Amino acid sequence: MPTVTLSTYLRITRASALFDIIIVMPFATPWSFLLMYPKLSGLNLWMGGTMLPPFAAIHVLISCLMGSLVLLWSVRRLLEPSLALGRYDGAGRFLFATWMLWALLEGGMPVVWLFLVPELLWGAAQWWPVAPSRKAQRANKAGLKLVRMS
Repeated sequence: MPTVTLSTYLRITRASALFDIIIVMPFATPWSFLLMYPKLSGLNLWMGGTMLPPFAAIHVLISCLMGSLVLLWSVRRLLEPSLALGRYDGAGRFLFATWMLWALLEGGMPVVWLFLVPELLWGAAQWWPVAPSRKAQRANKAGLKLVRMS
């Protein structure tokens, strides 16, 4: 399987963080969420689904809490990308994708596809194999696996 260099991987991690910031920003505050939600509902209707149900304050609260956490996590990955953070983010994306698939199976929400597809693509990109650096390859003895020692 082809690999990517670490510098390419870190650019992928930054790009995924920037993507998340743009997509999740409307979910970060009750005011932005309440402006975006009717448009999301209209888009769902246009895609062949039903109008999304009205949200009570508790639903908005949970959405904004999650949006705020994703924003913080995204800023961290944007400013300090690393292989470890990218791998964690990839795992989180596959977990989020699981819940999105569940929502699709519940029916009436084709708009979820607009979130699910990028989630799976970013998850795959962040789990793509990274080539060991030349320095690590030179230091590695034949037949030994590269491991990080703390």
